[in-house]
Amino acid sequence: MKEGLKNQYLWVVFFLGLILLNYPVLGIYNIPETWFGIPVLYLFVFAIWLGIILMTYLIVKKVKKKDV
Repeated sequence: MKEGLKNQYLWVVFFLGLILLNYPVLGIYNIPETWFGIPVLYLFVFAIWLGIILMTYLIVKKVKKKDV
């Protein structure tokens, strides 16, 4: 993967995280309900956080693998 394309993917991940972790979207999941004993809002925040970390890792790993 080219360096410019990698940067574009990383910007997309950044803005996706910015949108998903912003108030209007988080307000949807701010309900008094639990899943598996965990409040829905907390579960959503940590799932999105984990997804952002995994996407960033896969993008960087793919770039390193092709550069070597």
